[in-house]
Amino acid sequence: MSSHRIVVAPGAGRAYYHCLSRVVDRRIVFHAAEKEVFRSILRKLERFLGVKVVTYCLMGNHFHLLLEVPDKETMPKLDAEQLLELLPLLYDEVLVDQVRRELETARKSGNLGWERRILERYERRRFDLSVFLRELKQRVSIFYNRRNRRVGTLWEARFKSVLLEGGEETLRTVAAYIDLNPVRAGLVERPEDYRWSGYGEACGAGKGAEKARAGLVSITREGLENPAAIEGVETGAGSGPKAADSGRLPGLPDWAEVQARYRLLLYSDGREQKPDEATGEGGRAGIAAEECNRVAEAGGAVPLAEALRCKIRYFSDGAVIGSAEFVDGVFERLKAEGRTGPKRTSGARRMKGADFGSLRSLRDLRLRRMGAADGANG
Repeated sequence: MSSHRIVVAPGAGRAYYHCLSRVVDRRIVFHAAEKEVFRSILRKLERFLGVKVVTYCLMGNHFHLLLEVPDKETMPKLDAEQLLELLPLLYDEVLVDQVRRELETARKSGNLGWERRILERYERRRFDLSVFLRELKQRVSIFYNRRNRRVGTLWEARFKSVLLEGGEETLRTVAAYIDLNPVRAGLVERPEDYRWSGYGEACGAGKGAEKARAGLVSITREGLENPAAIEGVETGAGSGPKAADSGRLPGLPDWAEVQARYRLLLYSDGREQKPDEATGEGGRAGIAAEECNRVAEAGGAVPLAEALRCKIRYFSDGAVIGSAEFVDGVFERLKAEGRTGPKRTSGARRMKGADFGSLRSLRDLRLRRMGAADGANG
């Protein structure tokens, strides 16, 4: 199977990706202040480039993103007013004023082609996964290097990405995997206690909570079926955010309902640990003995909620994840393009190591499918 990044064909509709990138040598370089700047850059790029952040997790030496990339061919083109509104997110006043004067000159000349060419300089970068990740990593690198008076690369390699089927089961499973990273790494006991993740931010009261909630609402069945209803929340416009928090947007569940459903997927305290009989230390409340017995009777099958506490390589190295029909469809396209091995005749592979339901992967990972999280490298 080719190692080239797998993307959806133009005109195929919006696409979802799980993206991951690590710091060179996997050093711990992002602390509270750095994570705040990272998140600020992430949100500004989200608005400027139109690639939507469903959820995310910023760790000490890597990040996870669940991204929605709209179909560029169906998105409206930038006009001059929109461009001048967006430019201050990423550029200083000098450049913004320069572009404003250039647009005014083009408009006064009556040369519509000139104005369109100015807009296309920025338009061509929008709704593009590679551009979004490149800009994010470059801008974070520039900030970090200036802050620490260093030079050289900050990231160990290009980002990894896995193409995901745009259905609720696939997206909520991967979202939960991302939001549970700090729990697996031992940084917090509960996912809502980690402030630099989508779920943690959504559970807070800060300005970003409404945006984070909108991302999680967008991957519910209702949100996927009615994406236009959440558009105001995702862009931070209008009364959408308040409606998503205190009421119910047309066609969408409210945040309390979404949180309850998502929390059920996230939460599993783990197996109960008895305290040391001599010292009384080391104990931890967890799954009741009856539940442990139930798992044992099932022949050791790992429930999905428990599996999400582990590192699951499918989510970073599976290439494509979704239903068998979705994975087979991508495989057939790759096969037609000559990007599959000559002996391979089918695409979807059952995901092993836990009960992943109907989810399938393009790659059949034979070794180290699941394992314990390795600290901040989870």
